[in-house]
Amino acid sequence: MSSGPAGQVTRSFKSPHLETTSHVPLRKFLRTVDGVTIDAAYDPGTESSGDLAFIVAHGFTGDLDRPHVRRAADALARSGAVVTFSFRGHGGSGGRSTVGDREVHDLAAAVAWARELGHTRIVTVGFSMGGSVVLRHAALYGGKGQGPGGEPVPGREHEGRTEARTDAVVSVSAPARWYYRGTAPMRRVHWLVTRPEGRIVGRFGLRTRIHHRDWDPVPASPVECVPHIAPTPLLIVHGDRDGYFPLDHPRTLAEASGGHAELWLEHGMGHAENAAADDLLTRIGDWAVTHAG
Repeated sequence: MSSGPAGQVTRSFKSPHLETTSHVPLRKFLRTVDGVTIDAAYDPGTESSGDLAFIVAHGFTGDLDRPHVRRAADALARSGAVVTFSFRGHGGSGGRSTVGDREVHDLAAAVAWARELGHTRIVTVGFSMGGSVVLRHAALYGGKGQGPGGEPVPGREHEGRTEARTDAVVSVSAPARWYYRGTAPMRRVHWLVTRPEGRIVGRFGLRTRIHHRDWDPVPASPVECVPHIAPTPLLIVHGDRDGYFPLDHPRTLAEASGGHAELWLEHGMGHAENAAADDLLTRIGDWAVTHAG
């Protein structure tokens, strides 16, 4: 995978309790295990946030500066500190999007940064593509300590299990399986990803640089990862008006957990961050406070 130009740290700090009177996110460029530069931001949250931190994983074509991502982050900041970041190929991050494959390393870098800052309880919250990434990340870096095929994390077989592990997982509007084309919005996404002209639209119209190579090998799908997340607490959230992924996706994910996952089917909700109401984000924050260790 290609990486962007090396970034520089715009502000440095070592504790989650520094500058807790300010809610202006502090920016830093992180480096993933495979050498990609990731644009990230840290909001210490409220003074009562303590050791809890949320890591927000946005959807495809989003980035940490998008208004819907910032709104979600602001809502979660009432319950804990928040790290937001732009996946590779998105916004100010380097590299190119692999649409849910190598992005697991981006999330791992953000989690490790939160732990470096002193947070001992980490909750990953992912939306759409980000929802699939938090599931794959939890299977690789937490739960039973290995991926669906027993695979190690490249370059971090031991370090990743501790520094990049999560204590609870929230997956919102995620697909259960790859290559889904059953809805018109997902057919448009596949055009964007697979066609040269689609990738041009993504780059110049959506600030999203998409890798031209097919997956090789194909990563384990979200539904294949879910059985490997326990005992890490898992919440699956999905709207009954989701135009991208119908309700068989969250139900399949919950069923794959063998009763471990909690499933919230939200009446009237559409897709991902744009559709997540403030009261839902507040309930997610409350769930995390209770379940993250």
